[in-house]
Amino acid sequence: MNWFELLSPHRFGQKSRAPGKGNELRSAFEQDFDRILFSHPFRRLQDKTQVFPLPEHDFVHTRLTHSLEVSSVGKSLGRKAGEIILDRHPELSGHALSRFDFGAIAAAASLAHDLGNPPFGHSGEDAISDFFRNNPQAGQFRAKVDEKQWADLCNFEGNAQGFRILNKGSYQGLSLTMATLATFTKYPRESLIQKPDKYRKSHKKYGFFQAEKHLFEQLANEVGLVRDSQEDLVWCRHPMAFLVEAADDICYSIIDLEDGCRLGLVTYEETKELLACILGPKFDEAKLNRIDNVNERISLLRAISIGILIDQCIEIFEANETTMLSGSFDQALTDLIPARETLEEISRLSIRCIYRARVVMETEAAGFEVINGLLERFLPASFRFQFEPSQCTSRDKSIVRLLPKEIFQLPPDQNNQEYTLIMNMIDFVSGMTDSFAISLYRKIKGITLPSGFPTNF
Repeated sequence: MNWFELLSPHRFGQKSRAPGKGNELRSAFEQDFDRILFSHPFRRLQDKTQVFPLPEHDFVHTRLTHSLEVSSVGKSLGRKAGEIILDRHPELSGHALSRFDFGAIAAAASLAHDLGNPPFGHSGEDAISDFFRNNPQAGQFRAKVDEKQWADLCNFEGNAQGFRILNKGSYQGLSLTMATLATFTKYPRESLIQKPDKYRKSHKKYGFFQAEKHLFEQLANEVGLVRDSQEDLVWCRHPMAFLVEAADDICYSIIDLEDGCRLGLVTYEETKELLACILGPKFDEAKLNRIDNVNERISLLRAISIGILIDQCIEIFEANETTMLSGSFDQALTDLIPARETLEEISRLSIRCIYRARVVMETEAAGFEVINGLLERFLPASFRFQFEPSQCTSRDKSIVRLLPKEIFQLPPDQNNQEYTLIMNMIDFVSGMTDSFAISLYRKIKGITLPSGFPTNF
């Protein structure tokens, strides 16, 4: 891989242009960031659970605040990496590229990294998968799709849903640059592959559905990603995808710990000791104790810790930039930094005390019920309405009237209509906020009745 291709500002369906060429006010990559920030799917993250349910504690993180923080860290990582790359590859200087372009690409991709997450956190992903694997209502759809399409449904992946959202024309025409889309894709592979390599981090999950495979093939060709398999659609990562992953790893490790401490699930002493291990000689307990408020102490330790982790990740990036370009490097940067053992200890503590806290487990259980309830009511009814009208009941028709018209916008190709309808339904359900999903579930189950005129979803 080479950086000139990897930094492609080309957009699907638009005339190609060279890296670094943009308008005087904003580069193409800065435009990407703004397009995501002002988009409807990004706004919905405000009411999507990060770890803890809202609204009792206004200081814990939602998907939106988490994404903004990851983007900030991603921008710092991108700029630092850009300085290294431009110094090593002086041929790029003739294309008006700067470290700010690298920062903008990483910031935009990081801002979008959770865009495909359904309501109720990661348990929402499991709930969608569980519906197709285990719900009796889902059995009727198995024969309607091929093996790889069924793998998409039984292993629903928020990263692939994010790629789908970024490339759907109905979402304010995001039309991001190829560089940002490739940087966004941490798992450049399809859902079902013959020989996943457990030692390659990019094989852990998948990054695009069968519905978007042709788009990803075009993207991979445009930016020059190395093909990692001749049998399946698998590529090596864009080198800057490692920076997005690192930004996410840093934020959820440190900030989930901070939230856990604020909520009393982890003690102040435990939190302080773990963050002090990251700070090393920079930890100054006397200076810390001059701050009266415990939360402000943790905030200070968190801020310094993130800065240190950024510097450590950049050192690993610098040491492995060449092997990233060849496609042979495939590890998380945070798995190689000096603070990795402390991050592992934070992870174990978070699993034990935070992610398995009763309120978190209750949210996960509720998510399974709500998402399964929505899919088992909407999906069979929409199938009968579209493909078996003689079997469509009055109850089905009343349910279908609640659905957006876009769900029934199907391709003329008869072979893909069933799969497309299912994916459109998943778009609808996974795009819901936590509050909307709960409200709609209660209404269609007859638990509550609507009052007044709701605003548009």
